[in-house]
Amino acid sequence: MIPKLMQSLALPVEKVQSSRRQFMLGALAVGGGIAVGFQILSASPAAAAETATDAKGALAFTPYLTIDGGGKVTVLSSQFEMGQGSYNGLATLVAEELDADWSTIDVLGAAGNVKAYGNIAFGGAIQGTGGSTSMMTSWERYRKAGAATRAMLVAAAASEWSVEPSEITVVNGVLSHPSGKKSGFGEFAAKAATMPVPTDVKLKQPSDWKLIGNATLKRFDSARKTNGTEHYTIDVKLPGMLTAVMIHPPLFGAKVKSFDAAAARSVKGVVDVVETPRGVAVVAEHMWAAIKGREAVKIEWDETAAEKRGTPELMAMYKDLAGKAPVATARKDGDVDAGFAAAAKVLEASFEFPYLAHSAMEPLNAVTRKNDDGTLEIWGGHQFPDVYQMLASQIVGITPDKVRLHVLKTGGSFGRRAVFDGDVVVESVYVANAIGFRAPVKVQWTREDDMRAGRYRPSYVHNLRGGIDASGKLVAWSDHIVGQSIMAKTMFDSMVQNGVDPTSVEGANNLPYAIPNQMVGLTTTDVGVPVLWWRSVGSTHTAFAAETFVDELAEAAGRDPIEFRLSMLEPQSRHAVVLKLAAEKAEWTKPLPKGRFRGVAVAESFGSVVAQIAEVSTDDSGGFKVERVVAAVDCGLAVNPDQVRAQVEGGIGFGLGAIMGEEITLTSGKVDQGNFDMYTPLRIDAMPVVEVHILASANSPSGIGEPGVPPIGPAVANAVYKALGKRIRAMPFTKTLNA
Repeated sequence: MIPKLMQSLALPVEKVQSSRRQFMLGALAVGGGIAVGFQILSASPAAAAETATDAKGALAFTPYLTIDGGGKVTVLSSQFEMGQGSYNGLATLVAEELDADWSTIDVLGAAGNVKAYGNIAFGGAIQGTGGSTSMMTSWERYRKAGAATRAMLVAAAASEWSVEPSEITVVNGVLSHPSGKKSGFGEFAAKAATMPVPTDVKLKQPSDWKLIGNATLKRFDSARKTNGTEHYTIDVKLPGMLTAVMIHPPLFGAKVKSFDAAAARSVKGVVDVVETPRGVAVVAEHMWAAIKGREAVKIEWDETAAEKRGTPELMAMYKDLAGKAPVATARKDGDVDAGFAAAAKVLEASFEFPYLAHSAMEPLNAVTRKNDDGTLEIWGGHQFPDVYQMLASQIVGITPDKVRLHVLKTGGSFGRRAVFDGDVVVESVYVANAIGFRAPVKVQWTREDDMRAGRYRPSYVHNLRGGIDASGKLVAWSDHIVGQSIMAKTMFDSMVQNGVDPTSVEGANNLPYAIPNQMVGLTTTDVGVPVLWWRSVGSTHTAFAAETFVDELAEAAGRDPIEFRLSMLEPQSRHAVVLKLAAEKAEWTKPLPKGRFRGVAVAESFGSVVAQIAEVSTDDSGGFKVERVVAAVDCGLAVNPDQVRAQVEGGIGFGLGAIMGEEITLTSGKVDQGNFDMYTPLRIDAMPVVEVHILASANSPSGIGEPGVPPIGPAVANAVYKALGKRIRAMPFTKTLNA
């Protein structure tokens, strides 16, 4: 039954991909760059459903949902939940077409069935959550799953009641017939599971939606997140479980030469001290004993291949490279040299961006247990479950189908748990393996581990030039980007084409502005600091550089910043529409009170376009405060409007923290920051009032978890210039304002 349903729910990858801009991993999967071994991870849909729920008597109607005898509907999510609301969105899609009672809905993470759970934006070859693709990849498959299950329940009721299916209505989880017969889903779940699978389900028209687009719909998980009963990896407690903490090399690239654990083993509660390919682990009965044992371990490191340069040396190298010709070209339109030669004014600017940590609230963790039957179970925030399943199987020497992943919710990620090498997941497997699997092992990082063990947003330098003609038109543009590649030397290395890593240049090589002569160049550096995507990836730096420089050029041309941008956009383009909407809602043309100043920016990332207007105030000491931000968003159809607002609000806070005070620096290769005393995310008293205006759209959903981040930095920087007369060219802002 279920294989037939999978065929009926199958979506053409090519059709979906052609309807949105390329995503960095989509190109990889379609291009064949991903590990072919993932095909062996496929399990039966029923098995996938079974591993995703422990509800007694639950019947798997599809790989995407189960219903038990009490009528509880459990959505099996292919998308990892890290606070962004993907579980709620998928639940909305299923419940809408199923006509379920919202109070009976729950969601659990699922894995182990790439055919059913493969991310369409990634080409369908791998299950993963990232790039703000959750609603896009789920939009059709989860609605169809709900509609198919509804049809099966109706067929079961019609058979039992000896009536025509067309005579049965379904409202709020109850099947009814005009004769007065009425039953909940649970009463027909067993019979419905034996019904023929519909091959062509009809989806509701938008006019019939009750949940999709409902701005008043409350998240199904709000109560337990509020009262503290939500379950995360840090909460996992298994019988006999041990806790391990890692000692990572103090320099990136260093390795263990030797270690003395005698003193550590004498610490009460310490069970063992073991070496792994990623460092030394102290295994104990509880976290405190593990930490105290770690303090007693003496390690000699082999630093032969370690990165020993500090931030000053690296930044000097980047600046030097930025002043030379780029190694690769990401975009070239027209004749850039001729454009600059003919320009009446030419402006130049250089921008510096530091390494940034993800600093999610829940530090990295994972739990591994080996069972008597030889199977392995791993609990964790599995953002790339297929990758971790494969890596774990290789470490232990078993086939991937013997590795069962429990996909748990996590307290934030921002890209940090989407790693190529398994990171903390493989650490838990290595440590459990090293002690002979005599007990389950939880590897728990501390905040300092999280801050110093790598995986940062890369550091970058941009060198920009812009040429304006006598009429004030932007006629030439060049942007030379210098920084590390996220994709190079990883399993995604094939994404780097002609020397260009798309994650380094996205947001720069697809500027929406009509500039006749433009060039975007890239020089990729070879640095031993581990880097990774960070919320909104390349647009975290490209949008800032581009949108602040556009403001400088507008000023040089004697033009209003919004008018200048609109003059280079098609009037009905998405960028122009959100820009005009933001201007209208912020009352751009209305004078501000004394001491208030505005700045604007617009950026596209992950298929969505966001314009933001920031309003700042100044104080007598030369400081400023962001008072208000007005955002206009085009993210396609908003499945959960309140969640869209929340993500934009959160993105603004996240982005503000990054520009105001966050940076990872190195001294002789060692990370200087360790906790939030030195790495300073935005404090609550610095959070501005935020207004979010969502553009009505009939287009399929596009990303929203990340697109709120890129515009806030340049919008604030442009406002700060008007307020203080200082151009912000180095992040964080404190570097410029305190200079």
